[in-house]
Amino acid sequence: MFIRGGVMHFFYWKKGKIMAQTLTEFDTIAAISTPIGEGGISIVRMSGEDAIKIANEVFKGADLAKVPTHTIHYGHIIDPDTGETIDEAMVTAPKTFTREDIVEINCHGGIVVTNHILQLLLSHGARMADPGEFTKRAFVNGRIDLTQAESVMDIVRAKTDKARQVAERQLEGGLMHKIHAMRQEILDTLANVEVNIDYPEYDADTVTAKQMADTANSVIKKIDRLLSTAQEGKILRNGLVTAIVGQPNVGKSSLLNYLTQSDKAIVTDVAGTTRDTLEEYVSVKGVPLELIDTAGIHHTDDKVEKIGVERSKKALERADLVLLLIDASKDLTDEDKALIEETKDKKRIIILNKSDLGQKLTVDQMKKLTGSEVISTSILKEKNLDELEELINKLFFSGIENSNDQVMVTNQRQTSLLNKAKSELQDVVKAVNDGVPVDIAQIDFTGAWDTLGEITGESAPDELITTLFSQFCLGK
Repeated sequence: MFIRGGVMHFFYWKKGKIMAQTLTEFDTIAAISTPIGEGGISIVRMSGEDAIKIANEVFKGADLAKVPTHTIHYGHIIDPDTGETIDEAMVTAPKTFTREDIVEINCHGGIVVTNHILQLLLSHGARMADPGEFTKRAFVNGRIDLTQAESVMDIVRAKTDKARQVAERQLEGGLMHKIHAMRQEILDTLANVEVNIDYPEYDADTVTAKQMADTANSVIKKIDRLLSTAQEGKILRNGLVTAIVGQPNVGKSSLLNYLTQSDKAIVTDVAGTTRDTLEEYVSVKGVPLELIDTAGIHHTDDKVEKIGVERSKKALERADLVLLLIDASKDLTDEDKALIEETKDKKRIIILNKSDLGQKLTVDQMKKLTGSEVISTSILKEKNLDELEELINKLFFSGIENSNDQVMVTNQRQTSLLNKAKSELQDVVKAVNDGVPVDIAQIDFTGAWDTLGEITGESAPDELITTLFSQFCLGK
């Protein structure tokens, strides 16, 4: 017997064969699944072997042991010890997300009543769920794999419709199916390798080695296609860190206010109004931006401004995208040139602002000087700002945004495992080309199969599974 991911696995001998039996942990868990606070509705969720029994003890309205699955029933939550009516409720039962008996109590959204109902369930045999334990049970019981589990949290955290759409495709099994197909391709070849090792008299080493190398190359190409989406997936999941930089009074705060459609930043004609970094999330053409409005980067003797400039430089270091504003109505200053040099290794868009005051700097001139994307705007007059939004989208999602069936790699765990599997397969190809015996090359081949299995959870270690689900919300 061994335990893995909350599942007990029993092995025994029967009629000359090793047999296996799997038993899940059957204790019943409960938690509040909606945010704590005042609201129209709160949901208290319960899952496990005794969920129906416990619910029937406190719910008066229908016998939940006899109702059809996926139905909802009106009644009251009663404290059986006192006979007190706690709340009116709508209760759903019995089988849903976790593949166990599950009950969801939809009650009024008050803090006191919701907690009272939860405590009532706990006092009648349920235990408090760990963070992410409902989703973990869905994984343990085979309803979803790890990529789908991660997509549940991606849906919760989605900042734009595009991020939500990608997460929904993951939940439907988009990435899982691609990983399964690659693993099956490797497994089919491994079967032939095993036959060759078991029956060496057929002397099929050359054929088997070539087949292994061909399969490795085929899977590498598929991995590369997935890895090509990793940057877009990371941005959709976490947001694109975007630093708005430039000299004082060039229009940085006005741009932040335009993109957020609010007055987050103070705007005056006095240079140096912004003395600290301001941060705000905004969606631009479906791209989630973490906007950072920085203090004007320039030489100053003002103690407070110096701190602001230093923070601006730190924001610049971690930025995925730089929006560099330059006053188009003036000649380039030494500080403008210094900023151009300082941001040369970043993805950037140079914005020639204040074009309504006359232009001494042109788009063609700045493109030639910087080799970057350049647009001319008047933020005050809202001129060409749609073009800026299109340019941001193009820089990071060219060819992606119009693909409705695009499967993306959305987190570092998936990316690192795909890179590891690719490296193992590259070692297979090298070993075959170097004439290494098939049974030695097979070690890396099998390793790649296992590594891909870690992505879906089929061969993931218990520690990884525990850590992953601990990051989920309580009640999810």
